[in-house]
Amino acid sequence: MSVEIVDIQGALWSYRRRLPAYARQGCRPDVPGRRRMGETHPGLVLRGEASSQRATFLELFLDLVFVFALTRVSQRLIADFTSDERILLSEAGQTLVLFLALWLIWATTAWITSTLEPEALAVQVVVVMTVAGSMVMAVALPQGFGDRGLVFAGAYVIVQLGRTLFFLVATRGRPIPADPAAVLRVLFWAGLTAVPWIVGGVVGEGPVRGVLWSLAVTVDYVALALGWPTPRLGRARHADQPIAGEHLAERYQQFLLIALGESIFVIGITFSGGGGAFHLDRTAGFGVALLTTVLLWRIYFYRAGHVLPDAIIQARDPARLGLSAAYTHLIMIAGIVLTGVGYELFITRPLGSKPSAWLFAILGGPALFLAGRMGFEFQVFGRVSRSRVAGLVLLGAAVPLVLDLPALAVAGTAVGLLVGVALADLWRSQGRAPEPPAPPI
Repeated sequence: MSVEIVDIQGALWSYRRRLPAYARQGCRPDVPGRRRMGETHPGLVLRGEASSQRATFLELFLDLVFVFALTRVSQRLIADFTSDERILLSEAGQTLVLFLALWLIWATTAWITSTLEPEALAVQVVVVMTVAGSMVMAVALPQGFGDRGLVFAGAYVIVQLGRTLFFLVATRGRPIPADPAAVLRVLFWAGLTAVPWIVGGVVGEGPVRGVLWSLAVTVDYVALALGWPTPRLGRARHADQPIAGEHLAERYQQFLLIALGESIFVIGITFSGGGGAFHLDRTAGFGVALLTTVLLWRIYFYRAGHVLPDAIIQARDPARLGLSAAYTHLIMIAGIVLTGVGYELFITRPLGSKPSAWLFAILGGPALFLAGRMGFEFQVFGRVSRSRVAGLVLLGAAVPLVLDLPALAVAGTAVGLLVGVALADLWRSQGRAPEPPAPPI
């Protein structure tokens, strides 16, 4: 009989461990932030050990919105590069501001679902709010510095302020027991930067909007990096925040794949939309673009991109590493998007004369990706591969040599250097055990 009782207790304990964290709150009165039996504490539910590390279907649904959003960023950049070269810098800078706002929305949402239980109703409502607001921002983005500026800024502010206020209302002003001021800090900074966002949307087209929005998005990023320091409330200590490292790493990997998928979309639409036969020069451009995308995928996932989940879990400060990875992924994704713009340019007009500004996309995109990948590699391994440094230096050194070459030849130069980086990775891995992550943070 005693053996049967032990077996039953073991089975119940095994079943309980499979339950999501929010379903086990009543059973863990000793853990901060969890409800005791009979209590009705409305606070947000922190992730538990048994919480699934996989992205939820709702999070993947959010990613679909950002697939569309990246196509709008890409198409706006293509329009920038095919316009008057004298205003390219200004136009591209505007697109960068819009892209930074979108990425911040996605990155903070990934952070929310990596620290709070994603199956909790309050968190799901916030993700749905983000889906709606991000879709409005994406639709307004092509004219974000035109007549839809207030729509873009309004959607951004509503997402940032709205979901923070919702957390306060849903939890009756008592959000996270372990850090009651967390939501208030975010609310303070979101309200502070809402002013230049809205004013910039109201003032109309012109440099004033650019200045105000550049200031606002810079403050948003700095506040996030510093833990939203707030008068009398202090700032959040990222080291004290629980983080689902595997989940957060997977979210970064998924978004980078979204960016690669968007570039494949550009390749396909550009090549298939040319009409007529598959001319040799355009077909060569198609092949170069596809090979470049494969190489970007290979360079990212070897090895740092592959072991990122283990790196965050093993880090001395997992939350800090997870937050810093958001910035390196931002750089890599921007490089992928810019590289995709180059695809459109050299597939459409592979031969003949080209504006010199096209080099910023065709060579600058891969260079930006390698720069971000170097920083990312340091975050995971505490070192940087010489092949990536050499690739970045050679991309810069190639600029004066290819000024008078057709766009397809410039793209061939870039893909040749990326092939060299990938081959160096392959050579270094021969006969060696896979390198384990060694994050310096």
